[in-house]
Formats: sequence, C-alpha cells, structure tokens
Amino acid sequence: MRRILIFGNSGSGKSTLAMELKTSHGVAHLDLDELAWIDSNPPRRAPLSDSNASIEQFIRSSDSWVIEGCYTDLLEFVASAADELIYLDLPVEQCIENARNRKWEPHKYPSKEAQDENLDMLISWIKDYQSRDDVFSRSAHQNFYNSFLGKKKIYTSNARNT
Repeated sequence: MRRILIFGNSGSGKSTLAMELKTSHGVAHLDLDELAWIDSNPPRRAPLSDSNASIEQFIRSSDSWVIEGCYTDLLEFVASAADELIYLDLPVEQCIENARNRKWEPHKYPSKEAQDENLDMLISWIKDYQSRDDVFSRSAHQNFYNSFLGKKKIYTSNARNT
C-alpha cells in the first residue's frame, strides 16, 4: 500500500511521475487540477470545501494512490493520510523546457493547439515560482515538505528512480 503526494512547480514533471507510479505500482491517480478550478472565464478556484470533499471521496475509494498538484492548501488537507511525499524542486529553466515539450493534456484542454495558446502564460507563471508568496510558491512547497513527518524525497532533476 502506497499513499503518495507529489508536488512542485508547474512543468516540474508531477503528472509524468504520477503516471509512472500509477503504471508501475498500480495505484490510483488524482491530478488536483481536475478539481481545483471552476470552468469559467476567467477560470477561478473552486471552494476549498468542494475540492476537499472530492479528495476525501478519492482517498476513500482506494487503498493505494498518488495525488499530484501544486496546491499546498489542498495537499495540507490530505497530508495526514499520505505516507510519502515527493517534492519536485527542479530549476525554473528545466520546468520551462518541460512545459515547452509537454504532450497534449486532453483532460485540461480541448486540443494541443489550445494548450499551446496558454504556453506564454504558463511560462510566466513558472518563472514567478521563487518570488510568489501564495499556496503555489516555492516557499509554500518548502514549508509543506519541512513539516511532513513521514517518508519524503526531493528531486532536483527529472532523472530519478521511482
């Protein structure tokens, strides 16, 4: 039984690693992007209570799982149920390169073209990781990592063993 949280900057490889773990270890997978936002223009965050209820339903549905995202507020909600943290603390330049090379994410965008139209905004977001002071920031991620008492790892490159 594995219950893993993966977090880091946008483009750090959270989804890729989560999918590797899903395949290699047979764990259920939850991408927090799927429940953190309300589909509106512009998009806005869903109420935390709604997101937390969805997370609770997910973790009750499987003994082994991996949850990934950059939302420290949502990760804090589920931290007590997790037995392992993986913090992807890659250099910003690597996250930008990963974002540029990202495959189409059909659960987020209707087409690869629509995804690529968002690339400039995403790169700007990635660049602000160190200077932001919100729940998506490097400082919030580092504090979350430091406060977790279970098994934990930090990866500073995409070269890793799962």
